[in-house]
Amino acid sequence: MLDVIRSEFGCSVRLAGGELLPLRQVFGIGQNYARHAKEMGSPPPERPVVFCKNPMSVIPSGEAIIVPKICQDREQVDYEGELAIVIGRAARDVTREQAQEFILGYAAANDVSARWWQKTGAGGQFNRGKSFDTFCPLSPIAEREAVGDTSQLRLTTRLNGDVMQDSETGDMIFDCLTLVSELSRGMTLLPGTVIVTGTPSGVGTARTPPVYLRHGDVVEVEIARVGKVTNLVRFE
Repeated sequence: MLDVIRSEFGCSVRLAGGELLPLRQVFGIGQNYARHAKEMGSPPPERPVVFCKNPMSVIPSGEAIIVPKICQDREQVDYEGELAIVIGRAARDVTREQAQEFILGYAAANDVSARWWQKTGAGGQFNRGKSFDTFCPLSPIAEREAVGDTSQLRLTTRLNGDVMQDSETGDMIFDCLTLVSELSRGMTLLPGTVIVTGTPSGVGTARTPPVYLRHGDVVEVEIARVGKVTNLVRFE
């Protein structure tokens, strides 16, 4: 496992030789699980739905998800357990068959989302609601060779010990290699790029009644052969 290290300048991955690889860009993929698209009332996308998250949203396991005051005027902050890809070599115009060579490893991630800011508060664009500081917890990075095939990994999200999401990555519409290839078309993915690959069904906003994060909650995302990220929720 490669540790995720946080400083005032953002997060880095400590590589096997001890050097630090800054995490400089975070891409998210929306509605990339068929059952999640269905629970949100949307047809499966024909192309990857791509958005960005502020790199300062990344925190390691064990640090608190801090919900800022501008997200506290309504219940809205949601969990999204996801598999994350970390790019280890600059990738541009790579084919799906080549994509694996550019992946450093994988992590369990939580694409924390402020739903009002995602859907209404930023003109319908996802970026603001996904980008608040601490809104992208990442587990230590499992190196690519140790994870192997990512097509049938079990992903489980727990909220205060209760299972909220339980799925396999086989429900993905666009798999990891396809996403790396697609995002690299005409655009360089620098080393340290993170791609959070979408969340399965079971998100809080789709439940009846909705379930949103509250002060003192503990969220845990665990992915077989990849790892686990656990974070306390704190309202500032």
